Amino acid sequence: MTQIPKLFAILSAATVGLVMATMPASAQSPGERGHALLKEFCAPCHGVERTGASPHAAAPAFRTLGNSFDLDGFSNRLQRGLEPGHPDMPAFKFNEEDARAVAAYLRSIQQ
Repeated sequence: MTQIPKLFAILSAATVGLVMATMPASAQSPGERGHALLKEFCAPCHGVERTGASPHAAAPAFRTLGNSFDLDGFSNRLQRGLEPGHPDMPAFKFNEEDARAVAAYLRSIQQ
């Protein structure tokens, strides 16, 4: 009998994990979605958190972008596509929902 509760607990945990892993991105808040996108595409070079240095010394930490860019208009720039400012940076273009999510996250971490 003790095997059944243990098996049930394992199956329950696996089911919850599977459901969370397959949740659509729209189930996340815009800020969470923006954070996830920046971690995936930008964190190898830029600091995308509230604290900490950028992995690439020449790449600015995103928590200070508001000093250089109008973050309200930044989502439009992301939708049109960002051209690389230097050879290490790839070009980026986001759809409207993702661009707004990135801008929402960036606004939330500005210093």
